[in-house]
Amino acid sequence: MQEEKEFITRLLNPKTQNQAFQELLHEYQKPLYNHIRNIVLSHDDADDVLQNTFVKVFQNLKNFKGESKLFSWIYRIATNEALTFLNQKARKSGISSVELQNKAIDNLKADIYFDGNEIQIKLQKAIVALPEKQQLVFKMKYFEELKYEEISEILGTSVGALKASYHHAVKKIEAFVTSD
Repeated sequence: MQEEKEFITRLLNPKTQNQAFQELLHEYQKPLYNHIRNIVLSHDDADDVLQNTFVKVFQNLKNFKGESKLFSWIYRIATNEALTFLNQKARKSGISSVELQNKAIDNLKADIYFDGNEIQIKLQKAIVALPEKQQLVFKMKYFEELKYEEISEILGTSVGALKASYHHAVKKIEAFVTSD
């Protein structure tokens, strides 16, 4: 924890801020990209949201109170940015967020950055059919292997509620994948 406090001090100090932010970028770029990509599905969209996330992180560093871990705070910003992006894109297209995500899944087959197969596509379609909170919990637990405590800090939900959401998500996904 002391290490994180020192790092945050460096992030807030104008003399050390640029170097510290470069370290933050290096540390978080890949895992955040994966987190965002799990939500928005498209590589190009994930890149855009990742850039927006780092801009927001940089702009709001002075407001970081240290009440949560830096990791959780950054992931919360990334999650909110990804969800906002999806909702805005859906609104601009005149379709629902679920319809937008289904289109993105259909586009995955042509995406050179996607190396999944038909089962992966079916899994993605099952996930999109879940309520938003269950989608987030499932993706963070299943794909990113985050601990419930980490997800709890990011989403601001109790561990018990997250475990229940994950359990319900798994049951719905199993039913979806085994249907047909």
